[in-house]
Amino acid sequence: MQFPFSAISDTGGERWKHLFDELWPAYRDWYLSEGADARPTYLECRSAIKSSMPELVPTWERLVDLAGGGDLAARFLSLYCPPAYLSGCSQAVWPGAEPLLVRNYDYSPQAFDGVVIKTAWGRHNVMGTSDCLIGLVDGVNEAGLGVSLTFGGRRVVGTGFGVPIILRYVLETCETAEEAGRALSSIPTHMSYNVTALDARRRRVTVYMAPDRKAVVSNAAVATNHQEDVEWVAHARETATVERERFLLSRLVLHEESEDRFISHFMRPPLYSLAFWRGFGTLYTAALYPRKRAIAYHWPNAEWRLSMDAFEEGRRLIHYPSEA
Repeated sequence: MQFPFSAISDTGGERWKHLFDELWPAYRDWYLSEGADARPTYLECRSAIKSSMPELVPTWERLVDLAGGGDLAARFLSLYCPPAYLSGCSQAVWPGAEPLLVRNYDYSPQAFDGVVIKTAWGRHNVMGTSDCLIGLVDGVNEAGLGVSLTFGGRRVVGTGFGVPIILRYVLETCETAEEAGRALSSIPTHMSYNVTALDARRRRVTVYMAPDRKAVVSNAAVATNHQEDVEWVAHARETATVERERFLLSRLVLHEESEDRFISHFMRPPLYSLAFWRGFGTLYTAALYPRKRAIAYHWPNAEWRLSMDAFEEGRRLIHYPSEA
């Protein structure tokens, strides 16, 4: 399998507009997959984002205008009560001296933007992996904060936001892991997710978010695809979430490893997956460096390092090995 990765920088919205024009048809089909009436109205979306993430409203309004100002695009870009979706993912904080959060993004390539975007849209400049055009699945900001997510392994779907826009909000407005923890605990999410935040002073939080219960803020260094306990047994077995968690915990507790060796584990079983046909293949491994304000993207046969201080736009064609 081959998949193109791109890196773009956007300040005024011109580059983002090109991205929207390219990806909007597919996102529109996904957003309408259950019918337009299954999604909230424009007024409901606007009210929700103003209530939960008011600092993000100017950015949302500007992107809606760039997208043509249509009702459907505005509702989609709020990411309020979107269709349900699942992902895999593993993430862990390296115990070495350099603040480092490493994660695998296990998802379907057919539902992936394949874009790293650096933006200057609000309070902080932000760089991360794009999702749903307005959101991010991981990233760092200029203040020295890094965040990434994993699916929380629960079937409950409720009233709240898709987690990519929540990560965007955290990186746009927060500077420390403590601030990120407070924000993540206060914003309603439509599904269960585990979000780890690591700052430049090596402080970390992992927040177990859910639509039907209060968020739990922990100091966990590892997150896979369950929360405090396994609740969706079939999903846990299919994704080997417990086995992946145990493997990472053993590396942290029983082994003293270099940065490079720790990252390398994410590109081998049990963390690395080739199950693309099931929507859980490892699309990339990201090493987030909050202090350096940088991200290194890794694949078994390639690497791409991007820094907020020396960001270079470009495009890479990634070759994935076949599943045995």
